[in-house]
Amino acid sequence: MAIKIVIFEDNDQLREMLFQMINISEGLSCTGAYANAMDIDYKIRRSQPDIILMDIDMPGINGVEAVRIIKEKYPQIKILMQTVFEDNDKVFDSICAGANGYLLKNSLSDYLIPAIKELNNGGAPMSPSIAKKVLNRFQEQNPYIQKDDYKLSDREKEVLSCLMKGMSYKMIADACNISIDTVKFHIKKIYEKLHVNSKSEAVIKAIRNKLL
Repeated sequence: MAIKIVIFEDNDQLREMLFQMINISEGLSCTGAYANAMDIDYKIRRSQPDIILMDIDMPGINGVEAVRIIKEKYPQIKILMQTVFEDNDKVFDSICAGANGYLLKNSLSDYLIPAIKELNNGGAPMSPSIAKKVLNRFQEQNPYIQKDDYKLSDREKEVLSCLMKGMSYKMIADACNISIDTVKFHIKKIYEKLHVNSKSEAVIKAIRNKLL
């Protein structure tokens, strides 16, 4: 069964390009492409997406507000944000709202399809440059946070560090010289110890508590 994708992007040319990219990719189907997030509940019920590709800057309801609305009513839907370098504050806000992955717009042609598939398989693609900006933002706001390591093992810390860099499961496996199944096992244990349910939550908690 194809992975169903819905696009929210106000740039007509980019929206059409993304629509075409998704529909010519095996195993993917774009079931909706919208210029804004107005009437978003209706659009989601109509399109029934597994994953939403969300622009941060849109007229009316912006991407961050849209993420909050979606996650409150449809927590199972995964959201991949598309952003630019200047969106630092909104990227930070979208993490707190529950977005699952983040791609820079200038990398969409190369990384969009792999990112969608990774997200569908339980990963959370994130541009390393965005991860770094988020890390810097947390450190600026919380310079004296008490450190708590949540009893993470050295290997779990190594895997968590890779997650924070936006690495895929395969990249983590290669970097740590372990199998993908072992990566998944460690990530499951990390989630349990941090009391989180997603990569985004794990990254936020790791940054807030300066685990690495």
